[in-house]
Amino acid sequence: MNLSAIKNSLVAIALALTLSGCSVNPVTGENQLSLIGESQELAMGAEQYVPTQQTQGGRFYVDPELTLYVSEVGQKMARVSDRADLPYEFVVLNSSVPNAWALPGGKIAINRGLLTELDDEAQLASVLGHEIVHAAARHSVQRMQQGMLISAGVAGLGFALSDNEWAGLIMGGAALGAQLALAQYSQGDELESDHYGILYMKEAGYDPQAAVELQELFLKLSEGRQSSFIDGLFATHPPSAKRVQENRELVQKVGAGGYRGEDVYERKMAKLRSLQPAYDAHDKAMELASKGEMKPALDKINEAIRLLPREAMFYALRGRIYQDQKETEKAAADFEKAVELYPEMFKYRLYNGLNALRLNNLDKARENLTKANETVPTSIAFLRLGDVAVKQNNRNEAIAYYSKAAEAGGDVAEEAKRKLAALTQ
Repeated sequence: MNLSAIKNSLVAIALALTLSGCSVNPVTGENQLSLIGESQELAMGAEQYVPTQQTQGGRFYVDPELTLYVSEVGQKMARVSDRADLPYEFVVLNSSVPNAWALPGGKIAINRGLLTELDDEAQLASVLGHEIVHAAARHSVQRMQQGMLISAGVAGLGFALSDNEWAGLIMGGAALGAQLALAQYSQGDELESDHYGILYMKEAGYDPQAAVELQELFLKLSEGRQSSFIDGLFATHPPSAKRVQENRELVQKVGAGGYRGEDVYERKMAKLRSLQPAYDAHDKAMELASKGEMKPALDKINEAIRLLPREAMFYALRGRIYQDQKETEKAAADFEKAVELYPEMFKYRLYNGLNALRLNNLDKARENLTKANETVPTSIAFLRLGDVAVKQNNRNEAIAYYSKAAEAGGDVAEEAKRKLAALTQ
């Protein structure tokens, strides 16, 4: 086939995809390319929801009533959306980074770090309504399709740089969800979500002026370059003067006024606000540990544990500090406590398993690393499971684990390839 014929074939294929994949945006009513069907969209969101939560801090389980409240507000907004039949879910995540995100199919999360910045229920409704539009208008799906048109997809598990990576682990099993949750939206998507989010607020009985206030606040904070916002909300939802102005003009059209819910919001937030000193101490301990200042970091995390002894996150951090100080037995006790308090959290299982392997407690290492991989597979867990299999004389199992770890990149993959070669020579 000559070059001209190849080009014609590619054009014909692209045209066929475009024609066969054309659908109407359920929010805007405009035609759009749709290569991913609704059933696939729903399956994707459901499959990625829990792993993505865990890569972003996990559930804020200390105050389950707060999650119930957020869910009530979210469902109130979802009922007036253009896709009210989506299986919407809402969760509060245990992260100080101010952020909120939506996965396909209406799977939505908001961090406690953003909740503490809000003043009333109307502002919360504004945040959730914005995310509901992202889900209802299939913005995440559209971004995925753009990627699919460029590439058929990228395989691999991602990698952890080491067993003690303070900057965090790069996960592959939850990579898709995390990429969708943390990818920056286009200005068009943001303006669209602002616009229809305001309309949803009005229909649900909330004062849409809260949406203008939020954008004004975010723009002010972005100009002041508050680092936590830059790491979170501003990275995914960039504010702009244009957004503030468009929101203000729309509110003038639809009319301000409606429910604000300041008193209710403060009552629901009272517990989280009272616990804030403990989370501040944890965040300071993490900052000190990342700089290698382990003694003051230990003092700070001990302060956090005194203030809130049922927070698994605190024991996990203290365990990592003890591990860095070669206090492996103390680390083991703290990792065990973290797992006891939040057994579903993959990171705590991972830390517990890696530390158990250092202590040559092979059964404990195997159990925890396997549990961690059931939720969020990581290359470091596969690598160390290979090590456990070698020590237990399970050659075939070791080959399978090393082969999986070798699919990733970086140091973990290189180590896996060396060990795999030694086993298969």
